[in-house]
Amino acid sequence: MVSRIFGLVREQVFAAFFGASMVYDAFLMAFRIPNLLRDLFAEGALSAAFVTTFSQHVTQKGEAAAWRLANLVLNALILILLPLTILGMIFSPQIVDLIAPGFRAIPGKTELTAEMTSIMFPFILLVALATVAMGILNTKDRFGIPASASTFFNLGSVVGGLAFAYAIDPHFGPRAIVGMAIGTLIGGMLQFLVQLPSLRHVGYRYRPLVDFTDPGVVQIMRLMGPAIIGTGAVQINVLVNSSFASYLGNGPVSWLGYAFRFMQFPIGLFGVAIGTATLPSISRAAARGDLAEFRKTLASSLGMVFLFCIPSAFGLAVLGEPIVSLIYQRGHFTAADTRQTAAALAFYAVGLTGYAAIKVLAPAFYALKDARTPMIVGVVSIATNYVLNLLLVERFGHRGLAMATSGVALVNFLALFFLIKKKIGHIEGRRIFQSLWKILLASAAMAVASWTVYAEISPQMGPGLEGQLANALIPIAAGTAVFFLLARLLAVADLESAERALLGKFLRRSSKE
Repeated sequence: MVSRIFGLVREQVFAAFFGASMVYDAFLMAFRIPNLLRDLFAEGALSAAFVTTFSQHVTQKGEAAAWRLANLVLNALILILLPLTILGMIFSPQIVDLIAPGFRAIPGKTELTAEMTSIMFPFILLVALATVAMGILNTKDRFGIPASASTFFNLGSVVGGLAFAYAIDPHFGPRAIVGMAIGTLIGGMLQFLVQLPSLRHVGYRYRPLVDFTDPGVVQIMRLMGPAIIGTGAVQINVLVNSSFASYLGNGPVSWLGYAFRFMQFPIGLFGVAIGTATLPSISRAAARGDLAEFRKTLASSLGMVFLFCIPSAFGLAVLGEPIVSLIYQRGHFTAADTRQTAAALAFYAVGLTGYAAIKVLAPAFYALKDARTPMIVGVVSIATNYVLNLLLVERFGHRGLAMATSGVALVNFLALFFLIKKKIGHIEGRRIFQSLWKILLASAAMAVASWTVYAEISPQMGPGLEGQLANALIPIAAGTAVFFLLARLLAVADLESAERALLGKFLRRSSKE
């Protein structure tokens, strides 16, 4: 939670100093490849493949074999990613021409993007090392430090970025954005370093071991290849969207970026967090051949995703403008930027539940040693997204790009859901769908209540911070009350489970104070 809040703070800094401008378009595209690989590693292919294999080694071969595997994977990543990073830095102009061809129409935009791409490319190596550390700690049931590591990324990128930006240009002109690129690299370094003490505490010791033929390393690489496409389909689609948006002039890349940051908040808070906590459990259940426990854990996790993400999607869709205004609209971020970002957010919100559920479902296939199925679904979704972009971008602009990605995410989720159900026999489908329609009903009522309250109070509010707070928070509070009241009246099963989990977490924290 803290990490996601700091992530929004980071975006607020960008919005205030750079708005939705040419230079922020350039920064987003420069970070797109490193960020894509971060999502594939930290929240996708490497994480799922490593945790699955590491869990099997702990269960079947013992601690010593598991620690040996960790060192082999760590050193293999360094040997693979270090030359890849160097090549990325050297060929950054060619990479930018490939992913943002439309930037050539605006003088200086491609060159600035290439410069920042070169600066931020080493982030790939840093995040890969952080992912191995995170996987080890998660398998050892240590979730706190790995979850907080991204907080240090956000802190480092903001504080370090602002310091370098000021050093480059004290007036925070266009060149100051280069300082933020340097800050991103500092944040990536902190994300890895903060986990080292916990690694030592759980028993890890570094050894310079290299063996690409080790069965565990081979299994991870075999799982990772298809998994890169399977779990990365959403982010690859976002990259494709940005490429299309590069032809739309200055602003659309930024609007989509700011909107997707809002999407990442519930996706990370619920989808990634639930998926991360679920993966070690289902991996151990799969290693034992305990399908009953596998089904129960997976169904419970999906229920939690629905409970949290469906109302979040409704809320972002109907209250996008006041929320975007509250978070971003200051400094160089204008009211026009708010409207355009909120429009993209409304279409992204349609696919929010699909985005989050994929974070739970795709790793379930890897726990069953099936990377092929998510890969096939991912390839189909990438191709479909490209076609939809072609059809929608001319008529709807950047909104059409968000619409295409959301539609594809929902189709991707449904395909994975029915395929995993076929693979494991059943997935407590009746309980899930009974809960689903109740959550949808409560969320729809919440959306109506929120919009009604917003429509009533917004004409009476001023343009300042007090008005922004009231326009966003009062409708959110009213809608939340309606949702929980209806959810309780409808006896949503997962509501009680969520309340018990949250209460237990609060009590555990209180007992430590």
